[in-house]
Amino acid sequence: MKPIAKQVELANGLHLSYAEQGANSGTPIILLHGIADSWRIFEPLFAELPESVHAFALSQRGHGDSDRPATGYRTRDFVEDLRLFMDALRIQKAIIVGASSGGFAARSFAATHPERTAGLVLLGSPATLTGRPNPFAEQKDPINPGFVKSFAESVLSRAAPAEGLASMIAENLKAPAHVWVETGNGLFEEPFPGELAKIQAPTLIVWGEEDPIITKADQLALAEAIKGSKLIAHPGSGHMLYWEEPALIARDIIAYINNGKSMPEKN
Repeated sequence: MKPIAKQVELANGLHLSYAEQGANSGTPIILLHGIADSWRIFEPLFAELPESVHAFALSQRGHGDSDRPATGYRTRDFVEDLRLFMDALRIQKAIIVGASSGGFAARSFAATHPERTAGLVLLGSPATLTGRPNPFAEQKDPINPGFVKSFAESVLSRAAPAEGLASMIAENLKAPAHVWVETGNGLFEEPFPGELAKIQAPTLIVWGEEDPIITKADQLALAEAIKGSKLIAHPGSGHMLYWEEPALIARDIIAYINNGKSMPEKN
């Protein structure tokens, strides 16, 4: 089973590229990528998901083959796009999965749209980036492929297949400088804990203990801020565990779907 690449026009006029896979009757999940990635970062994970999971992955504005408006790259903009995406595809409620910095939009959506959020899964997503140096702030067109390659390799915990790494870099290079800069500015200014106490959906936080970006203390703080959430720490896994170890993450997501009703109630 392979995802089908599609495009949708939102009510705000933006055209977003996305992929869809699984039975229409399956559990709907929507996957959000991190900065400069696209829906294609989830291709290995799609390959591990059963037909009973109706999975959608979108390339957010400015990324992949989606439209690249001049402005609108703060978390609130990605959150509104997600709401309009769900409206356009008539998805009333879904499990929202945020990978890496895509977790900022995922958790904000869960906090502000509880009626549309069946669950929340955060994969290698930091609690906060405030106070850290922003490596994207000075990017200019054309984006330097050397910078992109170095950035991609810095978030991996093991040697990547040459074809897979080349695909990742090619997708990253589709994002122009203003997307890197404005998206990065939004991420590094994202408040914590912000509105996380408002999250009502059962929440799963998945982290790799070899993550070079995110510390255990960061993930414990995130779990503390989202009351009733569950934290899974995978020994030997890194930041891009959803790309490097898709079978492992697919098992986590399937178990979360199957056991969601037994997760602790929100306080």
